[in-house]
Amino acid sequence: MSQIEKRKRDHLKHFRNGEVPSRSRTTWLECVEFVHDSLPELSLNDIDLSTTFAGRKFPVPLTITGMTGGTEEAGEINRALARCAQDFGMGFGVGSQRAMIDHPELIDSYRVKQDAPNVFLMGNIGGVQLANRSLDDIAAALEAIEADALCVHLNPAQELAQFEGDRDFSGICHALAEAVTNLEIPIIAKETGAGIGLKTAVKLQETGVRYIDVSGVGGTSWVGVELLRRGLENDPAFNCFWDWGLPTAAAIVEASSVNGVEVMASGGIRTGLDMARALALGATTCGIAAPALRAWFEGGEKELYNTIENLLSGLKTTLCLCACKNLDELRRAPKIVHSDLKKWLEQRGIRPKSLSYLGME
Repeated sequence: MSQIEKRKRDHLKHFRNGEVPSRSRTTWLECVEFVHDSLPELSLNDIDLSTTFAGRKFPVPLTITGMTGGTEEAGEINRALARCAQDFGMGFGVGSQRAMIDHPELIDSYRVKQDAPNVFLMGNIGGVQLANRSLDDIAAALEAIEADALCVHLNPAQELAQFEGDRDFSGICHALAEAVTNLEIPIIAKETGAGIGLKTAVKLQETGVRYIDVSGVGGTSWVGVELLRRGLENDPAFNCFWDWGLPTAAAIVEASSVNGVEVMASGGIRTGLDMARALALGATTCGIAAPALRAWFEGGEKELYNTIENLLSGLKTTLCLCACKNLDELRRAPKIVHSDLKKWLEQRGIRPKSLSYLGME
């Protein structure tokens, strides 16, 4: 078994009995309050959840983001998740394709189009690999799985927590610009649980990247996953970085404030109300990873489908209670930002386009 394949197996192991959550910080999505409307004057069945992201229209604002690949079990999981995503009209992402580039015999664990031919499939490569490998090799890996977009994961915190992780993060901006220019599919920059803020979003925009998955603090801690792998979860020299980064709500506002950028909100999205809050803060769509994987482990495809249905039902319920027929109306609906998120935005000097602040009028 290769080192990469062993790491993929280790990652899955930590989700079998529950995800690896943030320890002391939340997403801050709870800092967004909607104003209830007792006379919505609309039918739940008439609510439209459609959105567009990365040049594609989707009936619902939800994506199953990349988690795994590189093992036989990962292949089974990827195919099941892709089928579910296709049935709901969602996007789906595979985990890092580095394993299949280094070990072509692992390619079948990333191939899902035979089971879900119409799913919007997002390939995946690390920023460091993008900077240090031939773009032709990456293009070939994307073509091999018939990817419709490429996610480039930016994960310095996770890499630094890995014993065998990368330590040189130079050259990624140039590589992103080359990928945007030369690959004929959308490029989505994504974090892995530490969030993408204003400064990074501006740098990404300058490379030509127009799509960002913020993947903020408050959901799964991939630093935590790596520390568990190393047995360092209780070592104070390392576990102080368990919740390093920007809470998801703050990352959404910061990244979406950059002109021309579309934001996917991920990192701790656990309910339909979380989705509504994220969309109200400026996200175009939302992404989940751990809830989908945990549902699969707990009850297979039946539990997976139930999880997605509950999320979308909760989102539609929120729109109804705010008297909103679609996501554009939700963004314009009355809402309040308070507590930690309000303080963060005040100090950062960032004002979301669609929000009225408590005490900030």
